[in-house]
Amino acid sequence: MYCPKHFREDRLEALQEFIARHPLATLVTSVDARPDANHVPVLLDRARGTFGALRGHVARANPVWRTIADNSEVLVLFHGADAYVSPSSYPSKRTDGRVVPTWNYAVVHARGHIRWIHDHDRLHEVVRTLTDEHEAARAAPWAVTDAPASYIDGMLKAIVGFEIELTELEGKIKASQNKSDIDRAGVRTALDATHDPAAVDELVRAPAPCGPLRAQGS
Repeated sequence: MYCPKHFREDRLEALQEFIARHPLATLVTSVDARPDANHVPVLLDRARGTFGALRGHVARANPVWRTIADNSEVLVLFHGADAYVSPSSYPSKRTDGRVVPTWNYAVVHARGHIRWIHDHDRLHEVVRTLTDEHEAARAAPWAVTDAPASYIDGMLKAIVGFEIELTELEGKIKASQNKSDIDRAGVRTALDATHDPAAVDELVRAPAPCGPLRAQGS
């Protein structure tokens, strides 16, 4: 990923928190030099290894688990907020007119080695932990145990789980860090009208020195 230094995010805690906020992953694989992508929700285990590990599942009917061998390297993409930024958002436009449109966005790229999960008990744990994570904020959370055990067993036969131990994380937060304070304030005012506060916070940031974060030896 092309990433100028002023847009790089290399803090491990920030990268992991970004993944937790945006858990719908794009799993990128390659078979016979043909790229493929699958979109799957994942759960991050922050304590595993240097960078953490991702867990999720795909449909057993999906050929990806047959074509991608255990321990293959995969790329996983996480997308955050994005927004078009008009030149009219910059107060400096009125000074010299030297502005052009751009697009602000936030992404994290994760690399690691995938292992497929077929064991019933481990699959059950993957489904249960994913469910518990995303039901936690509800007033009356649904649990896997709310459904008949025989039904859940049948559903587990229709999926294949996976775990990806991460070896590299790289974040790009293109959030007007290369603009002046006054122009960043103008962008924030413009985005406030069309985006929720969390998205605006992700899309407009002050500059901070960063560099790519990689596992040793990768």
